[in-house]
Amino acid sequence: MKISLIGSYPPRECGIGTFTKNLFDSTTKNASGVKVHQGFVIAIDDHEQEYDYPGEVKMSIRQEEQTDYLEAANHINLSGADVCILEHEFGIFGGQNGIYILPLLHRLKIPLIVTLHTVLKNPSYNQRAVLTEICKIAQSVVVMTRTAVDMLVEEYEVPAEKIAKIEHGVPDLHFEQSLAKQEFKLTKKKVLLTFGFIGRNKGIETVLKAMPEVVAKHPEVVYIVLGKTHPNVVRHSGEEYRVFLTGLVKKLGIEKHVIFLNEFIDQLELFKYLSASDIYITPYTSEAQITSGTLSYAIGAGTAVISTPYWHATELLAEGRGRLFDFHDSAALSETLLELLSHPEQMSELRKNAYDYGRGITWPRIGENYMQLADEVVEAHPEADEKEAIFDPLTLPPFLLDHIQRLTDDTGIIQHAKYGIPNLKEGYCLDDNARALLMVLMTYKRNKHPLALKLSPTYLSYINYMQNTDGTFRNFLSFNRNFLDEVGSEDSFGRAIWSLGYLLGNAPNDAYYQTGREIFFDAVPNFARLKSIRSIANTIVGICHYLKSNPSDEGMTEVLKALSSRLIADYDINRRDDWRWFESLLAYDNAFLPLALLHAAEFIKDERILEVALESLNFLTESTLSNGYLSIIGNENWFRQDSEQSKFAQQPLDALAMVLMFHQAFRLTKDLAYVSKLYTSFMWFLGENDLRISLYDFETKGCCDGLESYGVNRNQGAESTLAYLISHLSVLEAFEEVTKLEAELV
Repeated sequence: MKISLIGSYPPRECGIGTFTKNLFDSTTKNASGVKVHQGFVIAIDDHEQEYDYPGEVKMSIRQEEQTDYLEAANHINLSGADVCILEHEFGIFGGQNGIYILPLLHRLKIPLIVTLHTVLKNPSYNQRAVLTEICKIAQSVVVMTRTAVDMLVEEYEVPAEKIAKIEHGVPDLHFEQSLAKQEFKLTKKKVLLTFGFIGRNKGIETVLKAMPEVVAKHPEVVYIVLGKTHPNVVRHSGEEYRVFLTGLVKKLGIEKHVIFLNEFIDQLELFKYLSASDIYITPYTSEAQITSGTLSYAIGAGTAVISTPYWHATELLAEGRGRLFDFHDSAALSETLLELLSHPEQMSELRKNAYDYGRGITWPRIGENYMQLADEVVEAHPEADEKEAIFDPLTLPPFLLDHIQRLTDDTGIIQHAKYGIPNLKEGYCLDDNARALLMVLMTYKRNKHPLALKLSPTYLSYINYMQNTDGTFRNFLSFNRNFLDEVGSEDSFGRAIWSLGYLLGNAPNDAYYQTGREIFFDAVPNFARLKSIRSIANTIVGICHYLKSNPSDEGMTEVLKALSSRLIADYDINRRDDWRWFESLLAYDNAFLPLALLHAAEFIKDERILEVALESLNFLTESTLSNGYLSIIGNENWFRQDSEQSKFAQQPLDALAMVLMFHQAFRLTKDLAYVSKLYTSFMWFLGENDLRISLYDFETKGCCDGLESYGVNRNQGAESTLAYLISHLSVLEAFEEVTKLEAELV
């Protein structure tokens, strides 16, 4: 079998790197060191550091370079590997909470096993989202403790049958204590040891505070703190913690009994120190540590261990393999130390129990466990189904208006939110209240939702309130209902006409229809004055919705022809063989331009309109759907002719426009391929995107504001949530239309 491992790797000084190295060696070689399997490593660099990796590392990923992750996926898929094993720790992958690993995993064409080195009981939103998605992708999830198994099942809803418990491996090394002490010139000392990266959460001060009472009765005791300060700590806080510890040593007067060794040593040297020690101490400050490699090493070396009761320690030190004391309890620690130092037979019993247990978790045995799991995963992995998946609306989240209700008050819908909480400071805008009116009308049309009907007059009255006497609209209103502009943007005007046109074609009652009709026709004189290409497009769509229920309005049909001609004229000016578009760039809300002509083609029998609509649709599709998922033009720099398209600041509004464009294309052509593209575009909201993470928040029922280079913008304003809900409704409508079409064909 050929395996591919992803993780940090030596010479990078990292505990995960050491684990990955040991796992690679133990899965590719047997206990005698004979090569039995093939394998290679994809190493994760950190913060622009470069390393001289050994030959098994076939490529490295720069932590914050997302393209490196995609290239690694291609490398693995073409390597002939049978299975991929990922070592997961939030801090080693790029993006917000390590989000950059997700696109790599989604592109894998071979089974995935993931080893979780951290499972958080109270994760942040993004931490939970990233870890949950990884567990969905993986065929098997490996954790090292029973507690981690329970947490994955209960907190993350990972199926129990997908989880495997394989303990942290330990090197198959052992040295005689007397010889190890002699080498370090510690023959006459009782040695206490703590090793690993140093940081505040290690609780070393607890041991230091216990030392005065211990050395008063056992002056031969020396406490060795072996390890560098964690690189992330150094990066943000320097050596502040180490300086604090050295100051505490001096304050306690125990300078002769404490040794700080500020270095990262190899395993051989480490096991000599473990063998030389009499008692190993892990005084961590919190229970939330699901795995401790240092603790496993101490057990593997047959050391007497004392620890605080964090999760891994509670399990590993059970049945007489160690002693526990409470967090920050220096008095209890000193009492336990004195008991063991005064009763060597108790210490010997702990050492024997630890050593006996450690024989069962040596790396050769752990490697065998991983290979057995790999065999099972590969055998069970189904052949890739090349057929397109059947569209099933049951796979979608429930359609809920919870967040919209939260954002709406008596005036209208609040335009922005802090996470899922309305940001009243930003007030209201016409754009969002127009979209909100459209959404609730679509909702009520579909299922007569009472809340939708209740909310609709709020949004309609806002639009009415913001209209000027000349038919234009203001856009922004403060929370205390003060106007913030005289005339709003043309874009906001067009969106208001879009929603009003839909109202005139789908009014739930006559009162709403008459109100909407007055506002709509008061605005009509401004149609010819529009200059913004997107405002024209939105207005065209609004007119077409109106004409569906008023097809005999020849005057409005002539207005539609005039506005459509302006889009065609812009297209002819900017089009060239390799650029089939209305402008010299792809900017925002792009799909609304083809969408407008697709709507116009229903009412204007002009082949040129449909030709431009489909030609520009295809060009936009090639630019955003070439990888099999929607990759929206980012708003950072957009996509200009003869330049690269901007990747981030992707907005939900653009996904909405794509969904509507493909939906209208299907309605016009009955080509089912457009339904597939519609669904692909909608799945951008649910994780089928460049970062492979859902923007829809299953807790708040809102939608995050976009994809940034660092991850998801967690704010959930009205625009993003309305874009998601309108898209969702469009998908459901399309499914019904497809079902109807198939029935007609039968």
